[in-house]
Amino acid sequence: MRTPVCPRYAGYRFPPVVISQAVWLYFRFPLSLRMVEEMLAARGIIVSHETVRQWARRFGQDFANQIRRRLPCAGDKWHLDEIAVKIAGQKHWVWRAVDQDGIVLDILVQSRRDKGAAKRLLCKLLKRQCRAPRVMITDKLASDGSARKEITPGVEHRQHKGLNNRAENSHQPTRPASGR
Repeated sequence: MRTPVCPRYAGYRFPPVVISQAVWLYFRFPLSLRMVEEMLAARGIIVSHETVRQWARRFGQDFANQIRRRLPCAGDKWHLDEIAVKIAGQKHWVWRAVDQDGIVLDILVQSRRDKGAAKRLLCKLLKRQCRAPRVMITDKLASDGSARKEITPGVEHRQHKGLNNRAENSHQPTRPASGR
């Protein structure tokens, strides 16, 4: 007697356990599609990276939501910072928000470094975190303070170069290695 198949996975060649394992690996860890393909191949499951991509597109949102729900809650002290990067020869800014424990709250790449860009980051953060921070720490960029005054007027704001080390250190993996 065959075991009943979940209707979501009906019509797929592989059992739901294999599909869910592949999608979970892809969303839980910083793995590429080809790395997931290799991990499955090491377990005797031959599947292409394109198939894993299609599974991730079809079933991924549910797994991403489950993983996000299990993550620890963000702290109430946010560190905001930006760094310049070149993408296709043009200068862009990577804006990053980190809480007091070093958990990355959000990352946003924008072509500008002005008040509108800072407002976009804050709106995105507030929407995703569903609450405002107690304290916001930034470097001395004027657009950060003016955007904060408009969007989160009741939040304490600290501007100091030394206080924002938490956000500065979170950029280190994205910076190119110098001296080589």
